[in-house]
Formats: sequence, C-alpha cells, structure tokens
Amino acid sequence: MPQTVRGVIARSEGAPVTIEDIIIPDPGSGEVVVDIQACGVCHTDLHYREGGISDEFPFLLGHEASGLVETVGDGVDEVKPGDFVILNWRAVCGECRSCRKGRPQFCFDTHNALQKMTLTDGTELSAALGIGAFADKTLVAAGQCTKVDPTASPAAAGLLGCGVMAGLGAAINTGEVGRGDSVAVFGCGGVGDAAIAGSHLAGASTIIAVDIDDTKLEWARGFGATHTVNSTQADPVAAIRELTDGHGVDVAIEAIGLPEVYRQCFDARDLAGTVVLVGVPRPDMSIELPFLDVFGRGGSLKSSWYGDCLPARDFPMLIDLYQQGRLDLDGFVSETIDLNGVEEAFHKMERGEVLRSVVVF
Repeated sequence: MPQTVRGVIARSEGAPVTIEDIIIPDPGSGEVVVDIQACGVCHTDLHYREGGISDEFPFLLGHEASGLVETVGDGVDEVKPGDFVILNWRAVCGECRSCRKGRPQFCFDTHNALQKMTLTDGTELSAALGIGAFADKTLVAAGQCTKVDPTASPAAAGLLGCGVMAGLGAAINTGEVGRGDSVAVFGCGGVGDAAIAGSHLAGASTIIAVDIDDTKLEWARGFGATHTVNSTQADPVAAIRELTDGHGVDVAIEAIGLPEVYRQCFDARDLAGTVVLVGVPRPDMSIELPFLDVFGRGGSLKSSWYGDCLPARDFPMLIDLYQQGRLDLDGFVSETIDLNGVEEAFHKMERGEVLRSVVVF
C-alpha cells in the first residue's frame, strides 16, 4: 500500500523550500523503498532549488543519504529488508558502451526508479539526482542502494553518497594521487576537504590548501593539509611554486568551478602534472588557455564526475577505513538538524559556516 510521508519540496525557482506530505508508491520490479536515517545538505540541492540543474519543478530534494531497506520489489536480490545502505546516483546499467568496455564507473545509462513519487494531489515529483532523500522514506532503483557495515554512523556514512565521495575520488581515482606526491586543492568546502583527506589517505607528502577563508583553511589542516594559502593575501601560484622548490605540484584539484581558479591550477602544476576539475561550473562559463602550454607542459587535464567512483567497490571500502579510524567522515558533519532546518542550512552553506549540515530522522 502506498505510504504518506514528509518531504522537503522546492516548488519554484528560488523560493524557500516547504515540508509537505508526499506519496511513496509500493516498490515495483527492481525498486526499493528506503527508510531514511540521515541526509546531508549538499550544494547540489541548492542548485536544484535555484533552477540551476533543470526546470522540472516541483523537486523532492536530498540525495546524500543513508538508511534501512524497508521493502523490495520483484527481482531485487542486491539488498533485502533491514540492510543498511548508502544511496548513490550511479546505479550502473551493465549494458551501455562504457560498461561493456569494462568501465562501469563511467556508466552512460544509470538507473533510477521507474515510478514517480507524488504530492498528495497527484503532482509528480522530480527526485533530486533520482533519489529525493529529504523525506522520511524514498523510492529508488535497487542498484542505487549500496550495502555497508550497519555499525557505521548514518550521518557520516551518508556523506559518501555525493560530496565526500566526489572529493575523495577526485584525488584517489581521477587524480591518481600516490605516495610522495605533491597536491594543491583550490577551494576548501566539503568537496575540497574530502580531496585533501583523499590525498592524505593516498600518501601525498605535500598537500597545499588554497582558499579565501582562514576558517576553512584551518578545517583543511584537520583533514591533512600540510600547508595553507589564503589567496586574498598571496598569489597562490607563486606560493605553491615556492613550497615545491619552484616546480609546482603533481596534482592540482579545482573544487570550486571558476575559470580563473582553474587557470591557477593549470599554472600551479609541475611539468607532466595533472589538473582535476571537480568543482561545478555554470553553463555560461568558458575558459581560454595558452595552447602551447597545453602541449608543452604535458600531463593531463581531467574532469571528475562523482569522483569517478564505483559505489559497489568504493563505499564499503571507505566505510571500512572510517571504522578503522583512518578516514574522518565525522569531521565533515558540522551539525545535525531536522527537516525543518533545511532552508536555514542552505543559508549557512552559502555563508561558509558549515562543511555539512546533516538531517537526521
């Protein structure tokens, strides 16, 4: 029988979110209903509210979540009721040209639930990233559920569902940071600090955090930054070269999404170094680079989408590292709130006061 639960809804572009009753249908074939335990307030949800991703209002926001499987539809054998899962937005299809080439982390046809959740008047909801987890319960495709150790903190574990995975993966998967490497991370919000944590985990010897906010730079040190640069007080490219014997870094990670910062990353890398873009630019942005330097400096210019992760591979491994005390997921949780606090959490995020506000149920 369909269930009525609470959900956070964005009804129109830029309007404050509202908490409304929504209808969760029984799971169909290949679908799962998840009882949400925690969901992080991610910048992507704000992009949805502002109309920056699509105009398919109303949106059911929330996607960076963990919870317990409540019921499963026909044909579901990946998970069962009672399993503790992290929700993901890369449920690989196994059939697209990327999957067939053995690169499922780049799947071009990821799965979402086929049925729509609705408002009580029948209006269909667009679930953020196919998840919609600012709700007591949500409906997802079975492949969007990744089973992990049930003793992990739901508030910490859920962060792997988006921002923290994006940053960790930008360093470990996309940037391929290795032992003894030098790394610079531009932008020390949740994604940037996760890239710093990933670089530290991978064994980088020099990790330079760049931001305009001294408080964020102090947070970055807590995740493994060995040096910090406030780019309002010093030229970050010059500072990075000074800290690397004039060479530049092996990997420069842009975690903001601004062309001028990407250019700084480009200029701050060593010969044959790598630039990784994980910050999300606006559609109207463009960049111009000296073509000879693109050729002559060698190396790689890469984009990192969801940290090039494979949830079934990466989530359990990272939760194991968290449980061993080697990955500080708790450090990303600035505060826990209830559903009524989501709108204010957006404003705190805009003001740079938090890494992550996390809704707990």
